[in-house]
Amino acid sequence: MQIDVPADKDPIMYVWGEMVPGIGPAAAAFAQSVYDHGTLGLREFEAARLRIAQINGCVFCQDWRTERDGVTVEDDFADSVTEWRLTRAFDERTRLAAEYAERYALDHHGLDASFWTRMKEHYSDREIVELSMCLGSWIAFGRLNRVLGLDTACVLPSHLSSR
Repeated sequence: MQIDVPADKDPIMYVWGEMVPGIGPAAAAFAQSVYDHGTLGLREFEAARLRIAQINGCVFCQDWRTERDGVTVEDDFADSVTEWRLTRAFDERTRLAAEYAERYALDHHGLDASFWTRMKEHYSDREIVELSMCLGSWIAFGRLNRVLGLDTACVLPSHLSSR
């Protein structure tokens, strides 16, 4: 980790909740709100989220799978996200979500009229704004976790036995 965390503190809870009390809890609330109040379908949500996780390199975010009503994406979904241009596993909305995530993170100046025409064929303006806010959250906070080394301090319960 790039910052000092007291031995008796959980790194994620300490950084996000205690270190910067005027910002951290508000940031955590925003980060959580994209899960609690999102209306996008699970597949497009996860395609966008995972593409940002892959770009950020956040280990925890790449391992995470969003669950809705007991449903998650299939086990090989992350591989399909990596191959979003060619995979047959995606419908057009899911493919566009992965493309938008990648371009939002790496080439936002290149989002041209052709791209927006395709987006608006498959997404409403409200959905585009929601997806954009989600992307902003994942880029900012996934990178924060990765840059500070928190992504390896935070472990999914299924990975605890391998530590």
